[in-house]
Amino acid sequence: MSDHVTVVGAGAWGTALAIQAHRAGRMVTLVARPAAAAAIAVSRTNARLPGITLPAGIRVADGMPDAGDLVLWVAPMQHLRDSLRTHRPTGVPVVVCAKGVERQTDRLPLEVLAEVAPDCPGAILSGPNFAHEIALGLPAASVVAAADAALRDRIAATLSTGTFRLYGNDDPVGAQLGGAAKNVIAIAAGAVIGAGLGENARAALVTRGLAELRRLVAAVGGKAETVMGLSGLGDLLLTCTGPSSRNFAFGHALGRGQGVAETLAASAGVVEGASTAEALLARAGAVELPICRAVADVIAGRCSLAEAMQALLSRPRRDE
Repeated sequence: MSDHVTVVGAGAWGTALAIQAHRAGRMVTLVARPAAAAAIAVSRTNARLPGITLPAGIRVADGMPDAGDLVLWVAPMQHLRDSLRTHRPTGVPVVVCAKGVERQTDRLPLEVLAEVAPDCPGAILSGPNFAHEIALGLPAASVVAAADAALRDRIAATLSTGTFRLYGNDDPVGAQLGGAAKNVIAIAAGAVIGAGLGENARAALVTRGLAELRRLVAAVGGKAETVMGLSGLGDLLLTCTGPSSRNFAFGHALGRGQGVAETLAASAGVVEGASTAEALLARAGAVELPICRAVADVIAGRCSLAEAMQALLSRPRRDE
């Protein structure tokens, strides 16, 4: 168990995790950019997480302090490398809370951590969690994935409470791919509903998306059974059906005819699936991912949404 937890990144998810760590009885430092740190320290609120008051016991800092016993790194995937370089963790275990694939390198989150901070033991936190609900203390479960069983147990003991249940998983590759692919598939699910294609179509798409994820995880060296857990099926279900999902909302807007650029510009937060789609395909290599490819093609402007849907529906018939 770790008594002092540092959370790097004061977006909605980072703030929610800081509150959860405090709820679990830990000393907590929340690291934010200077302007945001000053505002949060005074108001004890965060515009990224409206309606939530930060407990008085959480310290807010504008730079990396003594890292404490455990660091939760909560930067968006495409900013993870720069964030790690800026704050330079040394020796302390780092739980990466990013989901996606780095565009420039096709690296997964823990691979980026290993390159920038090779002396920091790493784990991934992933699962079906909306930040606002975690901040409120509503019941939820998530996964801590790491090869080191002792590290998994330590993180779970540090963050768990009666309403937040953490499961260990020894397949960080599968957990990371689940977190990356589900955002891309959620964009497709949102587009289906936005275009008025109905719930039958969404259910079919999510199910086939799960099959894509299973193929991908098995091909890249993860475990197929991970796909059926919280970091796979659980996260996929939430992101493809929950109205709070930014990825679903982005796809829904595309389905209603809005353009990619204007929809991204109007988003209240980072749409990780839009940033991840192309890199996920590159990481997949020859693995067949028709839904993820359709999303990547629409975002890149290689085809229209109508053309992508037609391509999916006209694929050759085969046994499931």
